[in-house]
Amino acid sequence: MCCATERKEWGEAEIRAAMRRPLPGIAAQVTMAPRPRPFRPPDGSNPRQAGVLVLLYPVDGQLHLVFTVRPTNLDYHAGQVSFPGGGWEEGDASLAETALRETREELGIPTGEIEVLGPLTPLYVPASHNMVHPFVALTPRRPAFQPDPLEVAELLEVPLATFRDPALRGEDRMERDRLEVVIPYYAVGGYKIWGATAVILAEFLALLEGR
Repeated sequence: MCCATERKEWGEAEIRAAMRRPLPGIAAQVTMAPRPRPFRPPDGSNPRQAGVLVLLYPVDGQLHLVFTVRPTNLDYHAGQVSFPGGGWEEGDASLAETALRETREELGIPTGEIEVLGPLTPLYVPASHNMVHPFVALTPRRPAFQPDPLEVAELLEVPLATFRDPALRGEDRMERDRLEVVIPYYAVGGYKIWGATAVILAEFLALLEGR
């Protein structure tokens, strides 16, 4: 039986090397996407552009990811686990800047120490009609989080290596419009990470694993 100390960790060097590889794209995204699910906006539509941050930082020498648990009174994705981020606004020079600004507003942290390493594959989110642009970023230490209670009900900080465990993955099934919908998820910290967040995470993990 393998013990925890034998499990290889992903460090900063591995993250930087992975971000220089070609992106796995939809081939990785579909592994954690609800089925059926459109991956492109309807023809002729103009979805809102959004940016989110896959933010990594060390705690006791181990890289962690931060997720936000959204309040239950929001119009979209209420109660869900998300990466920090939101919609592009006038004044944002780029979608990476959108992701940084939204992270600062949601988590109350200065973004001067955040290093954006690069993008992942954009993802269309039908429920909110957003085209979401994820960016991977690093900080040299754990940020002093001060979440905005109007946007964040709880923070979920997870060691990146946790996601090596295939036992975290599961599926729910539900009926929608007389069709069975399969919803893959990662079970972490008493929450289910699903939807766009799980899809983005699946591509990032595939990139780290060289798939």
